[in-house]
Amino acid sequence: MPKRITYKRAGVDIDEAGRAVASIRTMARRTFTSNVLTDIGSFGGGFRLKGYADPVLVSSADGVGTKIKLAFLTGVHSTIGEDLVNHCVNDIAVQGAEPLYFLDYFAVGRLEAKVAAQVVSGIARGCKSNGCALIGGETAEMPGLYAEGEYDLAGFITGVVERKRMLTGASIKAGDILLGLPSTGLHTNGYSLARMLLFEVAGHHAGTQLAELGGSVAEELLKIHRSYLAPIRALHDAGLLKGAAHITGGGITENTPRILPKGLGVRIKTGSWPVLPIFDLLRKIGRIPENDWRRTFNLGIGMILVISPRRVQDAIRILGSLREPFYEIGEVVRGRGVAYK
Repeated sequence: MPKRITYKRAGVDIDEAGRAVASIRTMARRTFTSNVLTDIGSFGGGFRLKGYADPVLVSSADGVGTKIKLAFLTGVHSTIGEDLVNHCVNDIAVQGAEPLYFLDYFAVGRLEAKVAAQVVSGIARGCKSNGCALIGGETAEMPGLYAEGEYDLAGFITGVVERKRMLTGASIKAGDILLGLPSTGLHTNGYSLARMLLFEVAGHHAGTQLAELGGSVAEELLKIHRSYLAPIRALHDAGLLKGAAHITGGGITENTPRILPKGLGVRIKTGSWPVLPIFDLLRKIGRIPENDWRRTFNLGIGMILVISPRRVQDAIRILGSLREPFYEIGEVVRGRGVAYK
């Protein structure tokens, strides 16, 4: 007689999934707003939209790239979810949208409830700090698809903006000023190259202490991708913001032109902001060509804001009230693309 074969023997532990969902439900509920109409565990998440005359829903989906490898390497799983939320929030904030709700997708070969809870704790923390409700998601156990101890993570966000208040970049003109807001480090881009250079070429490991970084390699690479929602919201509410570009993969070179009307480019003033030590170190290790360096990393600028020259001082006052550091890094010009001067 053949042995009885259970789902658990095939690699899927329903009881462990139940333990994971129980802790996730507790954390997610802490992010709920009065507009959430369903609980975690429903087949779909329900969210009430009210108070808008002509609402436009703005959605985005993203992951954290190979930064996730750092979580596997270090065993630190509590920050990668916050990276994910902040990245998604920034992507819709640059269009003027306020985040409403978030869903996550967590896929793993063999589910460990404690690891899943750590990952979701970061997601919940990011949602809470951005005023965004975590209303659902998917935890998928798929044996044989992922290596032992590894998982994948993706996020889906929806925000809302009144149609007349959408940030489209249409009003941007030559002469407008570019203000750059600092990044914390690599954020969630360029990790494939960074890991190759630091671990394979330079021979460092996660715990290597580097004086130029002021700490270990792991501490530097795990710095959280920050949210720019507060300064964007404040400037937009004051009617000062003409456009905003989230500086992710492609760097300033590729991301800034995405918000410009046809026939316009930007001139970036090199040396107008401090390039973070990690980027200089990576360039030195790999002897990275300058153009590739600028297209791979954010170089210390995570968000670019476009402001009319007549309103720059007003913007500076608002940023000062938020204690938000900034740098005047360039201007909009006639032409195409990005020029560095």
